[in-house]
Amino acid sequence: MTQIRSARERMEALIHGEKVDQIPVALWHHFPVDDQDAHKLAAATISFQQTFNFDLVKISPSSSFCLEDWGIQDEWRGNPEGTRDYLDTVIHSTDDWKKLKKLDPHKGALGRQLECLKIVRDTIGAEVPLIQTIFSPLSQAKNLIGKANLAAEMRFNPDSLKAGLEVITETTANFIEACKQSGIDGIFFAVQHASYNVLSATEFDEFAKSYDKRLFPIMEEFWLNMLHIHGTAIMADAVKDYPLQIFNWHDRDTLPNLADGKKQFNKVVCGGLGRIETMLLGDGRLIKAEIDDAVRQTNGEGFILGTGCVMMQTTPYGNIKTAVDHVRSIQLN
Repeated sequence: MTQIRSARERMEALIHGEKVDQIPVALWHHFPVDDQDAHKLAAATISFQQTFNFDLVKISPSSSFCLEDWGIQDEWRGNPEGTRDYLDTVIHSTDDWKKLKKLDPHKGALGRQLECLKIVRDTIGAEVPLIQTIFSPLSQAKNLIGKANLAAEMRFNPDSLKAGLEVITETTANFIEACKQSGIDGIFFAVQHASYNVLSATEFDEFAKSYDKRLFPIMEEFWLNMLHIHGTAIMADAVKDYPLQIFNWHDRDTLPNLADGKKQFNKVVCGGLGRIETMLLGDGRLIKAEIDDAVRQTNGEGFILGTGCVMMQTTPYGNIKTAVDHVRSIQLN
């Protein structure tokens, strides 16, 4: 093992299958209200990183940042995850999909997010990897039409939905391209429909994966991309060929567990901590026990300690510190 002098070098060694000096750790949460302003979101993100010194920084904008310039309206109403509630939909008829226009990534809410990335990058420097959250095209479409309406749109108006997905995918691709200029290291790609509780495998392939795949050539120009597979009963086989370096899912709430997922995906895995029972409500003994179990499952190799999804707003800072301190105290062979 060569001497590791920074989080960047640690993460680079990890994804190349090399030995690391300590198990990396990365935790994140939303910053409601602050996430509506580039400078405030940047300041909150930087402060969180400076408090815990994680091995990578994930920028967590609201899910509406990529939809705001299509007319979506939302507000934070105290959701314990820090997510915002949508006040209305943009798609009211099938014809509305065809009215969507490609957005300029340098203007409006997208431009605001690029400004945030630049501030964070300039402040934390290059020695800590920085990744930007991108919601999959179908995840964006869901919020434009409303979660309850998406399945019916797939089945009764598939061509109109696909017309909208084309515009969403092109806009997302252009935004990812623009992100490169900010100096980030990768993308946190959030997929919300790779779940048998939500779609069939055929529907996922037709309406989700076929559009996700068009973004991968752009993402592959980054060196540190993470796939987040949201929900339970996940379609592990459907996404295992996604060419991202790190896979993250709700491993404490659904199959596969970390050990099986590591084998099935053949990627670096991120997880091990329950975000509610453990990090929000648990004590130090439970946190340490879950970390020890995660290390046993992975042998501490190809593994980043994290939660299966965003931490809750009231997660005690003491619990976060316990997790960080404990995993960094573990001696690797």
